[in-house]
Amino acid sequence: MGLPVISLVGRPNVGKSTLFNRLSKSRQALVSDFEGLTRDRQYTEVLLDDDSETFVTIIDTGGLTNEVNEIDSGIQGQVLNALEESDIIYFIVSARDGVIGLDREIGAQLRRLKKKIVLVCNKAEGLDLSLAAEFYELGLGEPILIAAEHGQGIEELIDHTLPLLPQVTDDEESDEDVEGIAVAVLGRPNVGKSTLINRILGEERVLAIDLPGTT
Repeated sequence: MGLPVISLVGRPNVGKSTLFNRLSKSRQALVSDFEGLTRDRQYTEVLLDDDSETFVTIIDTGGLTNEVNEIDSGIQGQVLNALEESDIIYFIVSARDGVIGLDREIGAQLRRLKKKIVLVCNKAEGLDLSLAAEFYELGLGEPILIAAEHGQGIEELIDHTLPLLPQVTDDEESDEDVEGIAVAVLGRPNVGKSTLINRILGEERVLAIDLPGTT
């Protein structure tokens, strides 16, 4: 058993990658208003809380849709893999948009999982906090209001998360002290970079389909 795992899940453009970058204090995940930018699972280790020296692994995932095509089916597979690995799931919704049908569909799927789920209501800056009441209908408890882009509500989210984390023994923590190396796989589109990465890792970590620019 390694570090506790938290996955970020939700429909496109609710701010999953922005929250990933905020928690990791980095710009590892690309952020844009362009829908569907994130497709593969992206992992990073994060010092979630300085006082307790709590480390976790965060997984960024692509946006879930109800579209039926090869790319969206691949993204859904990536998300399902992330959910299986997770100890805690951050289900991210948009306070700006309110509850929409796709949120309800995703919420219903998540409720069927035997996982700890935190409902994260992003993009709440400048909004009447009473608007968050509608998110109770998702049946996932109290929404945690944040504005990931501006760092608002992040401390409250972390405070809510800490008691939910599984306990990690000293032996398990020591296993995480081994430093790895970074390897870049480069090449033009459709030469098999993603297939090679998946083969090395022994799992479908990145989408590998016959469409240029998938990764």
